[in-house]
Amino acid sequence: MHNIVLIPGDGIGAEITRSVTKILKTAGADINWIECQAGEKAYQESGDSIPKETLEAINKHRIALKGPLTTPVGSGFRSVNVTLRQEFDLYSNIRPAKSLPNITSRYSNVDIITFRENTQGLYIGKEHWVDEGEHAESIAVVTRKASRRIITAAFEYAKTSNRKKVTLVHKANILKLTTGLFLEVGQDVAKEYPDIEFQDLIVDNMAMQMVLNPKQFDIIVTTNLFGDILSDLASGLVGGLGVTGAANIGDDAAIFEAVHGSAPDIAGKNLANPTALLFSAMMMLEYLGEDSIRNRILSALYKVLLDQKYVCTPDIDGDGNTITYTEAICAALRY
Repeated sequence: MHNIVLIPGDGIGAEITRSVTKILKTAGADINWIECQAGEKAYQESGDSIPKETLEAINKHRIALKGPLTTPVGSGFRSVNVTLRQEFDLYSNIRPAKSLPNITSRYSNVDIITFRENTQGLYIGKEHWVDEGEHAESIAVVTRKASRRIITAAFEYAKTSNRKKVTLVHKANILKLTTGLFLEVGQDVAKEYPDIEFQDLIVDNMAMQMVLNPKQFDIIVTTNLFGDILSDLASGLVGGLGVTGAANIGDDAAIFEAVHGSAPDIAGKNLANPTALLFSAMMMLEYLGEDSIRNRILSALYKVLLDQKYVCTPDIDGDGNTITYTEAICAALRY
C-alpha cells in the first residue's frame, strides 16, 4: 500500500480530487490517502496557507497529490506551490503536453514534455524596494549545480523514454550571466548524451516556433520563468491546462498537481473537469512503478474521449458533468 498525502485545494479542488481518487480506486490502486489542507481555505481557517500538519505529512511520506490552489495576486500570502517546491527541493517540474482524441485544438500529434527548473530564477521571490512605491527590483539566481541537475534530468528522461531530441531554451544574448550559465551547462551535459539531438533556442524564437510547428519539439528544458510560460503555451497547443498534468520531483520527494486555476465560479456546480489532475495522478503512478494501473486508466480515458464524448464536461465540448465523466471512466475500467 502506498501512503500518499492528498491536498484537495481550493475551489473545484474537492470535486476533482473526489473524481480522481474514485478512478484510482476503481483501477485497483492500493493507496492510503492522508488528507491535508493548504491554500486559501487553509489560510482563512488557520491563518496559515501551509499548516504545520501538512508540511509534516509530506515530510514523512515524501509524496503528495495536490489539487489547484488559489494564490493572491500582488498581495496576501506567498504562493504555496513555490514554497512547497523549495521546501522539499523539488527541482524538476515536468509538464507533458500531448494531443488527445476528440479534444479541440488547431494542432494534431503534438507530444512535448517541458522540464522546468523549479527552485531558482526569478521565482525565488528575492525582491526589494529601491524607492518605496516607485522603484522595485527582483534578483534572478542561477547556479551551475541547479542547472546541471535539471538538464541532466531532461536528458536522462529522453534516454530512458526513447526520446530523440532535447531543446534548451534561454536568453543568453541578453541575460549573459544567468541564462548564459544555463546554456553553458547544457552544452556540457549534451556531450554526455551523443545519441540525443541537442539544440538551443532563444526564448522569444522558441515561443514563435512552438506556434508555427510544435511537432519539431520533443523535450524542452529551461529556467524557471521561461518554463512556466512555455509549459502553459504547450498546454494551449493540445487543448489547455484542463487536459495536461504536472509533476514536481526531487531526489527523494515528489508532488503531483493540477496547474490550472481553482475556478471558484464553477465550484460546487458539478462542472469541473478532472482530466488534468487525473493525468497528474497517472504520472504519480508511473513514479510509484504502478505502470499497469496507469496504462489501464489511460486506456479507459481514451475510450471515453473517443466513444462517449457526450458524457464529458462542457469545457471539452461534452454535454455531461464531473460525475458522468468520472462514472464513464470507471465503467470503462470495469469492462
